[in-house]
Amino acid sequence: MADIDYIKENRLQDTGFAYTLRLIGGKYKMQALYAIHLNHQPLRYNALKRLLVPISFKTLTSTLRELETDGLVHREEYPQIPPKVEYSLTPLGESLIPVMEDICTWGERQKVNVNRDR
Repeated sequence: MADIDYIKENRLQDTGFAYTLRLIGGKYKMQALYAIHLNHQPLRYNALKRLLVPISFKTLTSTLRELETDGLVHREEYPQIPPKVEYSLTPLGESLIPVMEDICTWGERQKVNVNRDR
């Protein structure tokens, strides 16, 4: 019953659940992480932009900055002209992929059940 105290006392932000949601919550965070993962090699900014249509440049930039700040994405900048920047998953980012796959699997099962019940 102590677990329910987090909800009653509004301390959900102290849980691992809230921490995980903060990392992957947002319209494009999971999509960006998954796109980088599925590419199996670093992705350049414009390639990622093309994969995440209809994301805006501003939204993609802020999403990638948040993922980098949280330690999920590594940004590699190459000193050349024109500038070249690549994004890859860190080990921490890679460790989230099975969690996201479980969420997707759960969603697929529920979608099938809902469609079957109609």
